[in-house]
Amino acid sequence: METQTLEEKYARLQEILRSLGRVAVAFSSGVDSTLLLKAAHDALGENAAALTARSAIFPRRESEESLDFCRAEGIRQIVVPVDELQVEGFRENPPDRCYLCKRALFAAFCRIAAEQDLGTVAEGSNVDDCGDYRPGMRAIAELEIRSPLREAGLTKAEIRELSRRLDLPTWDKPSFACLASRFAYGEEITEEKLAMVERAEAYLMGLGFRQMRVRIHGRLARVEVLPEDMDRFLDPALRAAAAAALREMGFLYVTLDLQGYRMGSMNEAL
Repeated sequence: METQTLEEKYARLQEILRSLGRVAVAFSSGVDSTLLLKAAHDALGENAAALTARSAIFPRRESEESLDFCRAEGIRQIVVPVDELQVEGFRENPPDRCYLCKRALFAAFCRIAAEQDLGTVAEGSNVDDCGDYRPGMRAIAELEIRSPLREAGLTKAEIRELSRRLDLPTWDKPSFACLASRFAYGEEITEEKLAMVERAEAYLMGLGFRQMRVRIHGRLARVEVLPEDMDRFLDPALRAAAAAALREMGFLYVTLDLQGYRMGSMNEAL
């Protein structure tokens, strides 16, 4: 099979988007959806719009960044309030939680797109996502949501490189998943616990830990940082300050995962 260049894949992406005529991009301000929205706007102009969820499972920081980007690029953005905690079964946090969430979220996006004649709903999954445990992909398939980045054969590394070339602010942004992914399966998801996780991660980010997670197990916080950041985290003064701060936020125990940061670590228990 002939290997496509990055330029050819990007041209294919824009070809796919132009074929849709009008597109509403599910936009979270993450690396993938930012490139997709930029490409859609370049290809379709005013016929491209952004759909952004406002929800307790997404940090306010991400919402603010999405607003800033759309404002700077002159892209129409529609903010859609979504309450996943009201979705049947979501609070109980079963292994297919992501399916329940994505189904409700994209059903809401499809309704808005139909009501406002925004065209096809598209989302930002890429080729690399096909190999991970992602029950949410089933909801995307059921609702016939388009995945132009994946259809164009783009990997995460290629998306970052294209983003760098296009001078997008997200080209080196750390990977992010919704706050519900911080909960051990079977642990009830509540607004209070979501707020605890959001505050804890914002605190650690403020200390300079860009790629990290605060996983919640009851009242225990399991902190994941990159292996190269562990020595700094274990600095006596910083460690004591972080432990005190997280305890003040509501955690009883604060631990450091010696395996370090890794994507989807809660799936290891499945």
